Amino acid sequence: MGQSSPRHQGPHLAGTFGMLDLATPFIDELVRARRAGHTLPAGLYTRADAFERDLEVFFHRQWIYAGLEAELPAPGDLNAIDVGAASAILIRGDDGALRAFHNVCRHRGARLREAGKGSARRIVCPYHQWTYERNGDLFRAPHMGSTFDRTCHGLRAVHLRAVAGLLFICFADEPPADFAELEAAMVPRLAPYDLRNAKVAFEKDIVEDGNWKLTMENNRECYHCASGHPELGATFVAQDFGFDPQELSPQARLEAGERQAEFARRSAAWEASGHPSRAIDHLEGHATNFRTERLMMGHDGEAQSATLDGKPACRKLLGGLARADLGDLHFWTHHTWHHYFADHAVISAAIPIAPGKTRVRTQWLVHGEAVEGVDYDLENLTRVWKATNDQDARFVGIAHRGVSDPGYRPGPYSPFTEGYLDGFAAWYVERMEAAGG
Repeated sequence: MGQSSPRHQGPHLAGTFGMLDLATPFIDELVRARRAGHTLPAGLYTRADAFERDLEVFFHRQWIYAGLEAELPAPGDLNAIDVGAASAILIRGDDGALRAFHNVCRHRGARLREAGKGSARRIVCPYHQWTYERNGDLFRAPHMGSTFDRTCHGLRAVHLRAVAGLLFICFADEPPADFAELEAAMVPRLAPYDLRNAKVAFEKDIVEDGNWKLTMENNRECYHCASGHPELGATFVAQDFGFDPQELSPQARLEAGERQAEFARRSAAWEASGHPSRAIDHLEGHATNFRTERLMMGHDGEAQSATLDGKPACRKLLGGLARADLGDLHFWTHHTWHHYFADHAVISAAIPIAPGKTRVRTQWLVHGEAVEGVDYDLENLTRVWKATNDQDARFVGIAHRGVSDPGYRPGPYSPFTEGYLDGFAAWYVERMEAAGG
């Protein structure tokens, strides 16, 4: 009597020593243990059972970014995407429509396609040769007899939504309905860039040695930018993402105030010219997590693209844009971050591989008719964000090693520069609790 259960002692140690035992807190205990304004308990970053719950809650029940319409221009073009144990095939049909299906044969469940892009007249199971049309209908099922009803065994659909050229899928039977608010916000913002007719100039995968939430936390702040991202610092100003006014000299505070006033003026001008720019935060209290805002670039506000000199990397502007001074249209979801400049776009998506492994795929988009070596130099186009991604991978790696250490205790977020991390952690806890975890 009077002695507490060992399960409630020291939840910060969860996940440190591998196998779970009677002293290991359940996931819901770790979720409840999170303190507002602080990082998450270690086990939510490191434990295998927490990783599996994350996959289910945040990647199988949520809308996730799955690629671009421009990647699948012709009938039969397809892309197979693996997300944990789940997999989907996105394919353009003979009618021109895009569809998504579970990447599972309706015979005995074999995986139909390996991950990656391709093209197919029909989808053929490599195991027993069951064959499906591009619209998912079962075309051929050998050895099933004349009474077998093929109409009952077509591929199972995965929810698919196109947002101004961006493709999102959801594996859940009932996806979050508030995704419509993301569509309403982003369609008018992205329309001028005409992403359906853009092309991927370059694509690169990085596997970061850290939990996917650390990848997203790193992306949500620029606390580390001034010292960690010299290339990005050519056009991104760390103070635009927050600062402690008490640490600034009177002159620096004056300059920061003048910059904020100039940003407000430009934002209003962008809005007036038909380019929505105001901040929209769809974070806590929502199932679908996203944020968007247009920011001015460069230390003098005159930069036009994410290049070392701030000048456009591509001569042919995206879509029908007639001006390059549109700043950086930011957009993020719970596992992606996007930057839309007038001349090109950069889209990165994080997909969990293991508790301490996350794949980050980045795509650089240009006008569909832009010619490499004529309209753009690929090295100039990609230099800033390739360097930034490599630097971020190192930061995520050292962060994961730290939260895996027995000495780790959840630490405080800066109220000035890490508010969105606190918001992300709060949203994460909210979604875990809503899912029953």
